[in-house]
Amino acid sequence: MYASYVFSPPGRPWVAVHGSSDRFAVHRIYCVGRNYAAHVREMGGDPARELPIFFSKPADAVVASGTDVPYPPHTSNLHHEVELVVAIGKAGSGIAVTDALSHVFGYAVGNDLTRRDLQAEARSKGLPWDSAKAFDRSAPIASIQTVDQIGHPGDARIWLKVNDEIRQDSNLTQMIWSVPEIIAELSTYYTLQQGDLIFTGTPDGIGPLVPGDAVTAGIYGLDSLQHRIVSGRE
Repeated sequence: MYASYVFSPPGRPWVAVHGSSDRFAVHRIYCVGRNYAAHVREMGGDPARELPIFFSKPADAVVASGTDVPYPPHTSNLHHEVELVVAIGKAGSGIAVTDALSHVFGYAVGNDLTRRDLQAEARSKGLPWDSAKAFDRSAPIASIQTVDQIGHPGDARIWLKVNDEIRQDSNLTQMIWSVPEIIAELSTYYTLQQGDLIFTGTPDGIGPLVPGDAVTAGIYGLDSLQHRIVSGRE
């Protein structure tokens, strides 16, 4: 007997692909914490090269560039975090560092929006970061550029400005864990799938956002990300 859904399932979250009408269907969003030494220091930590910190966001947290983002509830300290995002195009587990880049479909600029006050409270109590990181519309992202289009970003400026003020300004070479190392380590915890996105960490200069702020973020060679923070719940 054919079984039907009790209600219509939601559409699959997706990200635009540069220069194409194709869409990158999002499976999961993984994030790396504390992957730039200067950012670790500004958060009061020791940038010793320990194992990466991984957390996640729901797939439907993605927000297309140019879209308004409502200021989320339960926070008075929403922060921006510009990041290089890796789009996975080939599944795998236990991936070797030397083979990791063959699993990459492309790259994009993302903003790991964070309810900083909730994160600080969770950290002080040894609790998970879910409410601080994994909320609705917490992952604005620009269009993905494929490896065929841009190769693998290396020595590239990463920056973010709010209105006309540069807040974050660094280089991908400052990452503690490289993209191949991140993919290899993450694949020991999860089987990576086509459609996974990996936010690879943010440099120093994080700061607050308020309704009315216009955010522009970029990484040299990639499409820039733009969005506004607006008042109200989603």
